[in-house]
Amino acid sequence: MNVPIPEKLTIEWLQEHYEKNDLTPRDVIVEIIARSAKDEEMNIWITPPSLELIEPYLEKLDSLSKESSPLWGIPFAIKDNIDLAGTPTTAGCSEYAYTPNEHASVVGRLIKAGAIPVGKANLDQFATGLVGTRSPYGETHNSFRPELISGGSSSGSAVSVARGQAVFGLGTDTAGSGRIPALLNNLVGFKSSLGAWSTKGVVPACASLDCVTVFAHSLEEAMLVDEQARGVEEADPWSREFAQPVSRLPKKIILPKNPLDFYGPFASEYREAWDRAVEQVKQLGLPVEYVDTTFLSEAAAILYDGPMVAERWAAVGRFVEENPGATFPVTEDVLRSGSASQYDATSVFTAQHQLQAYKLKAKQLFRDAVLVLPTAGGTWTRDQVRENPIATNSDMGRYTNHCNLLDLCAVAIPAGEAAENLPFGITLFSLADSEGLICGAADAFSELADEPTTFVAVCGLHMRGFPLEKQMNECRATFVREAVTAPKYQMIKLSSEPAKPGLIKQASGGGAISLEIWKMPLSTFGAFAASIPEPLGIGKVELEDGSEVPGFICQAYAADEAEDITALGGWRNVLVTS
Repeated sequence: MNVPIPEKLTIEWLQEHYEKNDLTPRDVIVEIIARSAKDEEMNIWITPPSLELIEPYLEKLDSLSKESSPLWGIPFAIKDNIDLAGTPTTAGCSEYAYTPNEHASVVGRLIKAGAIPVGKANLDQFATGLVGTRSPYGETHNSFRPELISGGSSSGSAVSVARGQAVFGLGTDTAGSGRIPALLNNLVGFKSSLGAWSTKGVVPACASLDCVTVFAHSLEEAMLVDEQARGVEEADPWSREFAQPVSRLPKKIILPKNPLDFYGPFASEYREAWDRAVEQVKQLGLPVEYVDTTFLSEAAAILYDGPMVAERWAAVGRFVEENPGATFPVTEDVLRSGSASQYDATSVFTAQHQLQAYKLKAKQLFRDAVLVLPTAGGTWTRDQVRENPIATNSDMGRYTNHCNLLDLCAVAIPAGEAAENLPFGITLFSLADSEGLICGAADAFSELADEPTTFVAVCGLHMRGFPLEKQMNECRATFVREAVTAPKYQMIKLSSEPAKPGLIKQASGGGAISLEIWKMPLSTFGAFAASIPEPLGIGKVELEDGSEVPGFICQAYAADEAEDITALGGWRNVLVTS
């Protein structure tokens, strides 16, 4: 090995050094084994990384070419309710353990692409919990602050990535287990649409709702994993056909109109972080609609406060009955709630009909849109969870539990810090056939965080397809969307060569003018604004939704000798009628 291995492992960094031949996958595995031994007290693993486990996969790389194997030499963690052939699957319960003869479908696909499984990660037993403390193999520690929870149920998978013991980790998600650990460990957690990733070879929690998910340091790397894991599995009755997402921006952003609840010892910090995130979301330049989202929690109640919880009992109830004392106490309490006598067939069908109505409402509200919520409204110390395991766990699922019930896709992304070493994050939701929208919105949000930018409203020659579009490109501006001003503007045709429009806000009257919204780095915006000739300039332009963005305006005196073209509604229409 000729290069030190960084604490944060990424696909991009490893592939760069594999290509240079100054690092080998074996070098990386040796380092991962050392790191896992150093972090042993964090209870990340049930089957920890070892050369005995990993050697066959290292040897397999010799028969794979880097060029045709997109994940060649990339180490990944597997939640221990997902099968890895020849390695015990425990689901967090040693008495339940079995050794599978074949890989889970997604694991097999990733190995075929060259990825290296490094171990089986700890979890809340039977994937029942969102806290990471419900395991007889020990409570998985938070990767930043060990006194705090790591999130569950996919606790070990997330922490292994955060601690540099895997490049990505596979989790599962029934009610938020692929998103809560991402938030608490400052990762991206991508949950595809139900059935897009096969659950064949996964111990079921609620089979009709279960998803396999991925934790990574960026959405780009999560989507590289998605490319290999996605696809119909003919032997999986829950598998569905969904095309690879194509990143694109939604037509609007939906934010909750109703007040949100925040909880735990950092409730005020989380509330302030959410307010900051909302302001960043508004800077995306997309229309924002506020919607009453209380129906989401009403839908979620069908899972844990209604008869649908019986599906969990159907999955492992027989084992619990036949193995008294084998199940973690709080886990058994949750599972047994699904066997309650009041949950008869009638109650199940009543719940299904209620849920179908909620799905219709979600479909109507979220079409071509992305819903944004905090991934969680707070967090807890591990001591606090032990003292009150049910209520604290329920709190963690307030903004996640509805997702799979309503057939939504989701991605949890970092959104700064609520306090020092206390990550904050938001989750983007959309309909099952709209995964590209959450990817596009997440990309745009992340870009805002990476480089300060501003929106610019352009209404003439700087629009797409016109001569001065090149200036926008030279300033590294990117087109965001088409938009319309508030109905308060006069548009004039200036007597210049070439002809160009001027936009003048009126005290009364005026019309709505079509324009384009672009996003420009602040580092180039100053020079761009300074280059604009009289009588034009940059000022605030009011859009039809009441928001304001910087954009082209014109001084009022220019209207004295110019043609009023307001009635045409936009510069493109002027050229059509010329």
